[in-house]
Amino acid sequence: MATHSCTRRKFITLAAAGSAMPLAGCSGGEESYSEASRRLRTTLVENPDLKDMVRYATLAANGHNTQPWYFGLRRSGVTILPDFTRRTPAVDPDDHHLFVSLGCAAENLMIASAAQGQPGRLFFDTSAPGRIDVDLVRGVPSISELYHAIPKRQSTRSDYDGRLVSMSDMQKLEAAASFEDVDVRFITDRQKMEQLLEYVIAGNSVQVDDAEFVEELKYTIRFNAGEAVASGDGLYTASSGNPTMPSWLGRALFSLFYRKDAENEKYASQVRTSAGVVVFSGDKESKESWVKVGRSFQRFALQATALGIRHSHINQPVEVLSVREDFARWLGRGDERPDLVVRFGYAPPLPMSLRRSIESVLISDI
Repeated sequence: MATHSCTRRKFITLAAAGSAMPLAGCSGGEESYSEASRRLRTTLVENPDLKDMVRYATLAANGHNTQPWYFGLRRSGVTILPDFTRRTPAVDPDDHHLFVSLGCAAENLMIASAAQGQPGRLFFDTSAPGRIDVDLVRGVPSISELYHAIPKRQSTRSDYDGRLVSMSDMQKLEAAASFEDVDVRFITDRQKMEQLLEYVIAGNSVQVDDAEFVEELKYTIRFNAGEAVASGDGLYTASSGNPTMPSWLGRALFSLFYRKDAENEKYASQVRTSAGVVVFSGDKESKESWVKVGRSFQRFALQATALGIRHSHINQPVEVLSVREDFARWLGRGDERPDLVVRFGYAPPLPMSLRRSIESVLISDI
């Protein structure tokens, strides 16, 4: 423990020194980042075009902020397709998280279109590799607090303050997450959360020891605002409560200081300061089921945001096969697969993550 604390102090000292160094090609990076984030989250105007509703769809949660989607505009609505060039095979070898991400985007689109008086009907095309069609029809505007939460939602990867969520707000979270063919289990008992933490640490330990996982994770990290703005994707360090620094220094320090004990200690603190954990499980291991899980989770995340409750993923128990099997049995699901593990609680917001331009995710050949 003493060695680990010293290592963290060294990292912070080096990071602070690095953040004071000039960023080549990144002048005004923080200002550019703030402006890009502000533009991205501009509230929809009345009667927006489909491109602007796609912008709201892209604000959905997605694995490692890889944004693994394409959107096609049709006269009758919007088609969502997987972008397999943005796979993360080390952490997501069967594209489970990818299709959950598509479900999150689809739910954002459905909520946004309903608010504009164009309720959507979603069709999952089983004959195509994960195609989702959202057909829009005319109707009465249905503006909900979930709609207003879309541009405010974020995955807040920090310690929370330990406060409990009221019974009435828990009921709202449960109602929002309720979705056909998706099992949603809330865990707020401290003893059970400690037991769940053991699976988080077991999965995390396997991942930190996996060189391919570590390289994949490092590839998705954006160590400064200029790098984040240039790519429009990935995990910006400030959005996780970590220091910014030149990219070359960040990559060097990551390789030196990304260690199992430090990561396990971080997740232990995050779980113990959370109000609770929620586990989402689909009824099948299929792309369509994973999309449903994404829609359920997105509704939970938006309702949490509307209530001032933060959330972030602790998916290690479902990402490591050997751990997932034991975790499923602990949940009482037998051989059925749990899909997402999410903690929730109260904390100040962190800088919002960015998204790529709408033009980069639109396709015409659908």
